[in-house]
Amino acid sequence: MITRRQFSLGAAGLAGLSAFSMPGRALADRNNQLNILCWEGYNSDTVLNPFRTAHPGATVRAESGTSDPEMVNRLRAGEIGTWDLINVNQPWARGELSRDNLIRPLNKERFLPWFDKMTPEFARPYALAFGENGDLLGLPQRYGPFSFVVNTDKISQESAEEQGWNLFFDPAMKGRYGLLTYDNWNVIHLCLAAGLDPFRPVEGADAEKFAETCRQIVAGARMMTDDLVAMNTALINGEIDAYFTGGTYTASPARYDGATFVRAITPRSGPVEGKGGVVWVELTSAVNNPDPSSLAEDFLEFVQQPEICKAVAFSEGTYNPIAQMGNPEVMALFDDEMLEAIQFDTLEDELSRCLEFDVVPSYDALLATYVAARRG
Repeated sequence: MITRRQFSLGAAGLAGLSAFSMPGRALADRNNQLNILCWEGYNSDTVLNPFRTAHPGATVRAESGTSDPEMVNRLRAGEIGTWDLINVNQPWARGELSRDNLIRPLNKERFLPWFDKMTPEFARPYALAFGENGDLLGLPQRYGPFSFVVNTDKISQESAEEQGWNLFFDPAMKGRYGLLTYDNWNVIHLCLAAGLDPFRPVEGADAEKFAETCRQIVAGARMMTDDLVAMNTALINGEIDAYFTGGTYTASPARYDGATFVRAITPRSGPVEGKGGVVWVELTSAVNNPDPSSLAEDFLEFVQQPEICKAVAFSEGTYNPIAQMGNPEVMALFDDEMLEAIQFDTLEDELSRCLEFDVVPSYDALLATYVAARRG
């Protein structure tokens, strides 16, 4: 029996063979199209229109996905010939996209100097932007810690950071928090709340511990939704005092509107090497399209420009730090309100308490347990 993965790799391989069998046009760079598969924000007009203006003869299109696995699987399912750039979180470039030949290395001579202008965490340069063989696989841009969110008028930042995930086991919190139903993040955070490492297999007694944690967290939640605006509204209105799974990404819109008591919290301690928070980092990579667009790397360089960096950071819906804030020309474009919204004052300290977001090896089984707990 042929598996879906075998089929996908076979399809990609056939696409590659097809390109090499077409002389002339297929081997020439495509310079009149650019198609980007990305998280929301990069597809906004404030980011794309200046690039379109600079390339008036080109059709520039971007589409946002709903999850990293969904976007990766679209390439596996045959869309490798559709997209020129893919923007996903950090584990996927080296862990899966490069391994499966779905992306191609970037020009180091052209892009390594951009790391020198990034914040210290990324200027080293950032290890997960590279393959094990040293290939440059993508450029980092937006990032942020992601754990949970509180109303600091009701629960102090100090207390929330100190209690960490135990906050949600406090009997006094029952009915006072919401569950933001981002499946992937909830699986990771429920593991941490259970005292487990989500990035190692969770089996046997640990799986039962995870299941019991799911039941407790779900039973204590007053509301469940995947709408971050609804969750922030409930927090501001006093319906809840905290929500499980959240971070700068979800808290920043309310904070930028003036509700600075809505604050993303990173626990001061946790079960994995003493860490209890997780940081996500977006990497943008060049898809191994058999008919590559010469505009792909041009766009990667374009989004390093200060004004575009600001547009990416403060795109529609959510606001986030970006790696390029190590460049004084970029930082100069952020005023005090913007920095307050993205909690820039504590960012470095919070990152020091975070694990790198990674693929969850027991994801399917843990997700099924979590979904069962939600259904009751």
